[in-house]
Amino acid sequence: MRNLAHRAGAAAKEIKGLIEDSVAKVGAGTTLVGHAGETIRKVVDSVQRVSTIMDQISSATQSQQADIGRVDSAMSQLDEMTMQNASLVEEAAAAAESLRVQAVELSAVVNIFQVEDAATATATRRLAMAA
Repeated sequence: MRNLAHRAGAAAKEIKGLIEDSVAKVGAGTTLVGHAGETIRKVVDSVQRVSTIMDQISSATQSQQADIGRVDSAMSQLDEMTMQNASLVEEAAAAAESLRVQAVELSAVVNIFQVEDAATATATRRLAMAA
């Protein structure tokens, strides 16, 4: 019986040791779970910040796209106005050439008439007034 009591006492000590070891391991596991939970929370926070940044980038991209559309429209209007101005310049050049030709023709027509000098014109007027 003594032997049995001795083995029962040894088994009880061994069980106590195993229980203490299990409690220590459970405590360490609880600490690890706490650290893992904290790490997961940090990851979730980081993902939320990245999501917010991505939303801001998307919004900025849409704004830039709208601005680029307005710039494109303005450039098209400038191009159209430039073409209209070029057309007007061509018309003005043609009108100027026409006026030049008409001036040359008018000069030729006027040269047909002989203009008296100023002294003769004054004397002719005095005679006409006196008469």
